[in-house]
Amino acid sequence: MNSTKTKALLDSFYMARRILDLLPELPEGVLPSYIRYLEAIIKLKENQNNVKISELSSALNLPRPGVTRTVNSMVDKGYLKKDISLDDGRVVYISLTQSGYDLFEKFNKIYFEDLSKDLNKISLEDADITVETITKFYQVMWERRQGHHE
Repeated sequence: MNSTKTKALLDSFYMARRILDLLPELPEGVLPSYIRYLEAIIKLKENQNNVKISELSSALNLPRPGVTRTVNSMVDKGYLKKDISLDDGRVVYISLTQSGYDLFEKFNKIYFEDLSKDLNKISLEDADITVETITKFYQVMWERRQGHHE
């Protein structure tokens, strides 16, 4: 890779950030991350009965303290609820409330399914390559930040 192409990639990531700004406006007090959290919890619950914050943290590839803060905020706003394990009182499970399901349905399924229809000019192969490239770039940047680069 040369520096011109590296700069072009970084410019495209800036444009990608601007794309996120074009997503529909969320209700007051709802952060875009809430939609990601709701989706991740729904996906985790498809494979297991109960979801712990540590599992959500792993699924989102985010540090647990930040996930805990966001989950607590979502509980306070009524999108998630916490349940203490009957087997072990130290274990807390999280799940969506009806308000959480409604928010997810409105701003994820309905919007993104509609948007997908308008993105038919982008092939699935191009989409896969884009995701793969961004993932690789992120990994390189993360390793550099951790001091693991040559």
